[in-house]
Order: sequence, then structure tokens, then C-alpha cells
Amino acid sequence: MSIAHPEEAPVVLDRREGPHGEVVLRRHGALLQIIANGTFLMDTSDGRSERLLVDAALGELGPDAEKPSVLIGGLGVGFSLAHAAANPRWGAITVVEREPAIIDWHLTGPLRSLSAEAVADPRTEILRADLVQHLHTAPLTYDALCLDIDNGPDWTVTEDNDGLYSTAGLHACKARLNPGGVLAVWSAQPSEHFEGTLWNAGFRRVRTEEIPVVRGVPDVVHLAVRGA
Repeated sequence: MSIAHPEEAPVVLDRREGPHGEVVLRRHGALLQIIANGTFLMDTSDGRSERLLVDAALGELGPDAEKPSVLIGGLGVGFSLAHAAANPRWGAITVVEREPAIIDWHLTGPLRSLSAEAVADPRTEILRADLVQHLHTAPLTYDALCLDIDNGPDWTVTEDNDGLYSTAGLHACKARLNPGGVLAVWSAQPSEHFEGTLWNAGFRRVRTEEIPVVRGVPDVVHLAVRGA
């Protein structure tokens, strides 16, 4: 697989001021990268953790779940959406993304090559909205929430996202889940504190799955289930 090399200078493809600051899409070798307010968020190099986020939630729902609905928090480079849409077991697939630029990059820009089929899938709906606000106010429920909007509970790029990982934010997640529904939260590192917050918010079957990386601390998916 062709990857970026250190000597190659990144090329900015688009730069915009969004509702929460600057967002940039750039190409670095064969990779597409999203940068928010000067901080690297994600690129197209792998996608294992995004796929595990979706698969772990479906696995926790069990084989008897019929066409479960899923809310994907954060469109990113589209790995989670594409993986969910590739699986006929999922029913309705709703994606919440607050950055108009990222949505545009998937609809008509360079990221379309990764997500066009998933975006066109009749099960897919993309909502331009702030995820935290959506969780607190939307009169909707889902069978699974797959959330990947920041680097995790212990290191957020934008302060607004802190509320997602708080007890109040997790109560909002629970309110958006059907009984027996699954919450899956991606993080760049494990967090025992966040596991405790999940228990304290009333979730059950709290556990953490690790995604090995080449160097450093593994990425993880925190999983929790709403009781009946």
C-alpha cells in the first residue's frame, strides 16, 4: 500500500472556517488527511479502528437483532459509514456531522471516492448537526450509537466535545438508545475513568476492546449497554 513519506510536503486541497474553527483537507502522498484547528484528526491510512467501532456494536447487539438502526457520530473520512453500509444486517444508518466542509468533501470532493456508494445507500441519512446537541434534543432512538468525534474522553480537540463524555452526556446517549441498545465510543487511548463514568451513568456490560497500533498506546473502543 502506498503511504506518505516524511520528505513529501502535504498539499492543502481545501481550507475553510467552520462553525468550530478551521478545518483543512490535505493530501500527503497517497493519504487524505483532516486537520482541525491545527490538530491532526484522521487520515485514510487504515480504518481498522473505525471498522471495529461498527462491528463491536453490532456484535454486542447479538445475532437476533433484526435490521438494527445505528447512529454514527462523526463522518470523518467515511470509514465507519462505508463499513456499516457494506453490511446488510444494519437497518437505518444515520450520520451526524457538524462540519459542512466534511460533508461537502464526501458529496462532491476528494473523499467521495471512499464513501459514494455508502452515501447513496437508501438506508443512509447524513444530518448536519452538532452531535452533543442532537443527543440532548432529538426525539429519536437507535439500537446502536457509534461515536467517533474526537480523540477520546481524556483528550478532546474542541472543548465543546467534553460534554459527550460527562455523566450528563452519557445520560443523553442512554436516552437516545432503545432498551438493550449499545453505545460504542472510539478513543485514542484506554480510559479507566471513562469506564467508571459509564457504570455511574447506569450502563451495563461495560468493557473495552483494544486495536493494536504499530507504536504507542493502542486505540480502543469503549462498549456499554443500556438496560431493558
